[in-house]
Amino acid sequence: MRYGLNLKVKYEFDRPTGSGRQLLRVLPAEIAGAQTVLASVLTVTPPPLERREFPDFFGTKVIEVVMPPGLTELVITMAARLSRTADPQGFDMSPPLAQLPAELNGVYDLGPNSPHHFTAASPRIAAGIEIAAFARTATAGASSVREAIEHFGLAIYSGMKFDSKATEVDTSPAEAFSLRRGVCQDFAQIMISGLRSLGIPSAYVAGFLRTLPPKGKPRLAGADAMHAWTRAWAGIEAGWVEYDPTNACFAENNHIVVGYGRDYGDVAPVTGRLRLDGPQKGSHAVDLIEMDEPRLHVT
Repeated sequence: MRYGLNLKVKYEFDRPTGSGRQLLRVLPAEIAGAQTVLASVLTVTPPPLERREFPDFFGTKVIEVVMPPGLTELVITMAARLSRTADPQGFDMSPPLAQLPAELNGVYDLGPNSPHHFTAASPRIAAGIEIAAFARTATAGASSVREAIEHFGLAIYSGMKFDSKATEVDTSPAEAFSLRRGVCQDFAQIMISGLRSLGIPSAYVAGFLRTLPPKGKPRLAGADAMHAWTRAWAGIEAGWVEYDPTNACFAENNHIVVGYGRDYGDVAPVTGRLRLDGPQKGSHAVDLIEMDEPRLHVT
């Protein structure tokens, strides 16, 4: 499926800022056989003093910018055209969960795609006793690793409530789980914590999600979303699979990948330092449309 993707991130500062350096991870990824970027452009306003692009360790495209002092507004826009193919689900080739440690021991690769990078606690995802117990219960009847991944994702979907006001960007998975509320970041990191407790290597996926309006209603400009879901290693034959616990489904062709990391901190869309004196506010809007869709209805 071919898509047009547009993103606008805007920050407004009550007082002029000092200079700063930012790392931007918002460009869609190139994934062999699954996602092809046909064209992309990222613009920063006002223009940065310096700009360079490089891949991080896990392969995510990073744009580093050095911003001048005196900002009252910072706007980041990105436009891309891409092709996305849904991962074929096919036959479950994953082993029983009890056999996964032996398969993991047979992996000697330590490159960016190695499951060994995603087995232990990471800066934002510590081991959690309650989440681990929840994961064991949810996956007790699973006959394979892939089935365990799906069972746990469904349990999170059923046991959590999506609430955009319940958590903050720095809320830990344990805190969000205790509330049984959160956003896609929380759902994904809870799932990662639980899967790792079961011995299933698990990564954080940052990207975009195409949303559909209610039946009979027009699509609204900016109504799509930046999104997060989970990538889990299901053994040597099955490899990596991606599951979205916020929507109770394996990732499909409306899930657009930006990058992978151990947790949100590795693939946050905007990170860095900017000298501030006073409050700020930020907003973002996303449009993800099929190339043959009619024009968006703007309100």
